[in-house]
Amino acid sequence: MKKSERQYPPEFLEKLRGVTAKRAKTVIDHILRHGSISTEELKDTYGYDHPPRAVRDVREQGIPIETFTITGKNNRKVAAYRFGSPAMIEAGKSGGRKIHSKKFKNGLVELHGSRCAICSTVYESRYLQIDHCVPFEIGGETDVFMLLCGSCNRAKSWSCEHCGNVLQKKDAGSCRQCYWANPAQYSHIAMQPIRQLSVTWKGKEVVTFEEMEQRAEKTGLPFPDYVKRVLEKHVKRPLK
Repeated sequence: MKKSERQYPPEFLEKLRGVTAKRAKTVIDHILRHGSISTEELKDTYGYDHPPRAVRDVREQGIPIETFTITGKNNRKVAAYRFGSPAMIEAGKSGGRKIHSKKFKNGLVELHGSRCAICSTVYESRYLQIDHCVPFEIGGETDVFMLLCGSCNRAKSWSCEHCGNVLQKKDAGSCRQCYWANPAQYSHIAMQPIRQLSVTWKGKEVVTFEEMEQRAEKTGLPFPDYVKRVLEKHVKRPLK
């Protein structure tokens, strides 16, 4: 047994060794060797462009992971991860999420259309990813799924990674009321009183988008603030 492994109970180590999925195993092995792993290490050493997703893979196995902050390259604050208390291990979780068939994905496309559930942008189905409406580590393998583009899937993963409910309460009901699970009707975003609108300009609409960017630059406002100001002025106009 390695010296770094002696601090953990045998049953915890057995749980860790039972994980075979490559991404989760990479995180586990690194933490066992070094005590923790940072987002920089996940990206630079192992080539994971979305580090929080790799950490979620471990949590989905029922293994407790704590997030903390360290100073990374260029004195920049970055997230790092270590094992939580073995007493917090979640029983009944093993093997992680299922790999869904092409037939299953085609069924979701037929039901919801070939569009991202968050930003509503239409994509070829191959560019859409199947995701649990309620994070797997909270709701397990449910029958409620959504199709997300890569960008929205990464944004959802990051938001869940920093959500107090996911990290502590683990209440599936709160997840179902979140924007990331139900963007058409939600009461919060990651437990915060936030409202969000995801809009995509595509094809010929890009000209309008670029014109707004130019106008925002002339006002000196950040682009999102400029768009909000335009919408506020429109809402305040009396209806005809």
